[in-house]
Amino acid sequence: MQLPDFRLETHFSKWEFRAEHHLTASDAESMPLDELLAMATEQQRVDFQSMWLGYTETWGAPDLREAIADTYTERNASDVLCFAGASEGIFAANNAILDADSHAVVVTPNYQSHETLPAAICDVTGVPLDPDDGWSLDIDRVEAAIQPNSKLLTINFPHNPTGAILPLDSYVALVELCRPRGIYILHDEIFNGLGPTGAEHLPWIADIYERGLSLNVTSKALGLPGLRIGWIACQDHAVLEQMERLKHYLSICNSGPSERLAVIAIENRDQILARNCAIVDQNLPKWDDFFAQFPDMFDWARPDGSCMGFPRYTGPGDVETFTTDLVENAGVLLLPSTIYHSNVGPDITDRFRLGYGRTNLDQGLEALSAHLKR
Repeated sequence: MQLPDFRLETHFSKWEFRAEHHLTASDAESMPLDELLAMATEQQRVDFQSMWLGYTETWGAPDLREAIADTYTERNASDVLCFAGASEGIFAANNAILDADSHAVVVTPNYQSHETLPAAICDVTGVPLDPDDGWSLDIDRVEAAIQPNSKLLTINFPHNPTGAILPLDSYVALVELCRPRGIYILHDEIFNGLGPTGAEHLPWIADIYERGLSLNVTSKALGLPGLRIGWIACQDHAVLEQMERLKHYLSICNSGPSERLAVIAIENRDQILARNCAIVDQNLPKWDDFFAQFPDMFDWARPDGSCMGFPRYTGPGDVETFTTDLVENAGVLLLPSTIYHSNVGPDITDRFRLGYGRTNLDQGLEALSAHLKR
């Protein structure tokens, strides 16, 4: 398998820990270890501190899978396979479902591996979201993209990078479109539950569709990327078993300490989400105020959910020059839309991704405003 350079991760590898102000983060505010352990029961703290540092089960620890299953309405622990982060799950799902004779449909723009991994296996057709209609998805275009050998549809709501959430009736229509054709739906749900007050999140795909794969992780909505614990929930155990076999070639198993901490986080999911959504509510008005100061340079609309937005840059030059100058001369990191280049969808060349899930926004906005005024 030949895979192209992962543009987003290469960009972050260069700038994420060098830039003084990280204003494009897609994860919620993280927390220190002692704050997470304070949420644990006394027994959980003892278990963490005295645990045996050996191999863990490939499927994931039984109590971790049970905790994950409890976040769904219809699933149980046998429907859950854990991974070392969401990216491993994306890799395993595409390789378990697709082969050279298959066809896949992906929504664009997207997190790069949702396009490049299936494209390394089979033919792929992209269906773009409509930026002029709140990043809506045309279900008729999805149906037109489906071929007789289509095996997989990949979606992501709340969407990366736009923060859009698909209306429930459109979501149900996708399921009804795929069900008679036996098409699997891989739904990247890693931002589910995160967003401003009033955000209406979709039901888990694994709960409502027998061929739905719910991809999730502790990294984004829970703000705990250091744990590197992801999972896929699915009713189709044959696919889960194929992915488990693939995991033998990948991470083999998860980190034991991370599994202990992930159980604590997932059992306290509601508390952590409330904390993180409160940060979103505090930060969004700050971005509103910022864009009101520069109406000739940006076109801004609040996202539906997640902690990301995708405004249009209307200032001088192009967006890549703007973001490069910004990080090199003001230490402010934003993500140009050119990073989201697609081989199966239209290129978006005039937007950038920003974040509003972290608590250090004030300093970054001050540096950004000062740079623009200069």
